[in-house]
Amino acid sequence: MDSIRLAIVEDNDDLRGFMAQYFDKQQDITVVGEAANGLNALKLVQETQADVMLLDMIMPGLDGFGVLAQMQGMEPEKKPDVIAVTALARDDFIRRAVELGVQYYMIKPVELQILLERIRDVARQRRNEPLESRAVPPNTLSLDDKISNLFLGMGIPAHIKGYQYLREGIKLVIAQPGMIGGITKELYPAIAHRFGTSSSKVERAIRHAIEVAWSRGRIDTLNKAFGCDVAQPNDKPTNGELIALIADKLRMDHTA
Repeated sequence: MDSIRLAIVEDNDDLRGFMAQYFDKQQDITVVGEAANGLNALKLVQETQADVMLLDMIMPGLDGFGVLAQMQGMEPEKKPDVIAVTALARDDFIRRAVELGVQYYMIKPVELQILLERIRDVARQRRNEPLESRAVPPNTLSLDDKISNLFLGMGIPAHIKGYQYLREGIKLVIAQPGMIGGITKELYPAIAHRFGTSSSKVERAIRHAIEVAWSRGRIDTLNKAFGCDVAQPNDKPTNGELIALIADKLRMDHTA
């Protein structure tokens, strides 16, 4: 497999140099460029043909949101997939970044090993590599791994709350299929109790996760998992429909 071409945009010189040194030592990664501000980040996009860009959101001049906005009009194959690495932890900033197309939104300080795994995940997805090509054979994956792989392919970012709530809901319905019949009276309250939140917030967060997935146009991953067209770009499922669909599929896989 070709090396992953990585661009690093970070205004802290020491951190940027440390990251570049760490990632360039990986056999499957080549650091093709570095930048300390948004304007130079856009030059990297034009000049390096990077596969993945690590993007700081707080920078002098043009910030990370400005970079993402300017990249919106570019052809998908000519711009890198973006992992935001930032100290901005507010929900509205995260939501805005996701809407502008970031794959992951990671809050500093971040462990470089975890960031490395995210870079590899994004590169696999960009290259449309099947799940079978991962190091762990599919039939040995845990339920959490199977759900995470499916969500990654669908374009549901791991940092948003709906990702965790949706995963928990699927696991609950696999264990207790009858819960899907009482989604508002049983399932949402059970998820809310698990995460210390309210049922209404669970419902909204899951709906947002589905909207993100459908807006990114990657539902072919879901269709491939089922072996037929169970989802359409212009027909978003309800929360209950998607949970029931995925839970039923994973339950059948487990018992097959």
